[in-house]
Amino acid sequence: MKPKVPINCFIQGCYNPEFEAAIAIAKDKCFEYNKLNPNDREGQAKILNTLLGKMGKECFITPPFWCDYGYNIEVGDYFYSNHNMIITDGAKVTFGDNVFVAPNCCFTTAEHALDAEQRKAGIEIAKPITIGNNVWIGAGSTILAGVTIGDNSVIGAGSVVTKDIPKGVIAVGVPCRVQREITEQDKYKYPMHESLRDNKPITY
Repeated sequence: MKPKVPINCFIQGCYNPEFEAAIAIAKDKCFEYNKLNPNDREGQAKILNTLLGKMGKECFITPPFWCDYGYNIEVGDYFYSNHNMIITDGAKVTFGDNVFVAPNCCFTTAEHALDAEQRKAGIEIAKPITIGNNVWIGAGSTILAGVTIGDNSVIGAGSVVTKDIPKGVIAVGVPCRVQREITEQDKYKYPMHESLRDNKPITY
């Protein structure tokens, strides 16, 4: 059974047997996923196809990986995440195509009540997260509930993203703020290896 968590309103998030049962199923699948050989792409794909709500082509999630429900996560084509991605997906978490996620990143759709009595009672809210196409999330970043990150943007390492980030920018910090637009000049930040200039693969 796949219970749908209501979004953008206070709910009985904790101490909810229906939610806890669904989370337990996802945790079992994550546990099995994380026990696989990191190079067992076939075994990983088999588990991810039963865990995630949608998975595009050529997707790779480096273990360990943990999520709450799994079926609220939608991943586009050519998705890559490095070690230790955590997604608390009470609400939908959507990744576009060609998204890179560096190590130790967290995407959390949950917010607990600020009032102590409500929080003790397990009251919380779930708000969706949307990551556009061609986005790079830097190492150790946290993307909070309700955030949208626009296409082609880069989130600097260690950022805490509390508000929407527009497309085509570099944003960094705690809280994360836009630093500047990404420009054509960024293609020339570093010298180009000769094999790339000759349109040949790099060899070492």
